[in-house]
Amino acid sequence: MRRVLAFLRSLSAILFAFLVFQSCNSLNPACGSARPAPAIASLSATTITFAEVQQGFVLTVNGSHFVSSTVGEINGTALSTLVTSPTQLQVTLTTTLITAPGTASVTVNTPSGTSGDLGCTSGGTSSALSLTIT
Repeated sequence: MRRVLAFLRSLSAILFAFLVFQSCNSLNPACGSARPAPAIASLSATTITFAEVQQGFVLTVNGSHFVSSTVGEINGTALSTLVTSPTQLQVTLTTTLITAPGTASVTVNTPSGTSGDLGCTSGGTSSALSLTIT
């Protein structure tokens, strides 16, 4: 009986530590590595016409570490995003966001918060690629 009680106390202490430290990556040994920030490698087009934007141009972003909550951003503004795989997502460019020819900064962002893996925080914003609108 003493062994059972000692085991239950140990188990309670482990459970308490897990609950207290679950959102703190550096203190939570159960986290391992948190989900990394997304990265972009290329765009389906680096130059498009303003006429294409007026028609609703679908831009494909290729990269890595995309998850369902990852969003494409143009000049820091989040767009409705379709994540098709961990390495590809699509956004539709319209005149609501792009109002004239010029250069746009394309990034992707995964909101910070829990990754679903034991309360580990993750996410972030990728580096930017340029899209030229003529």
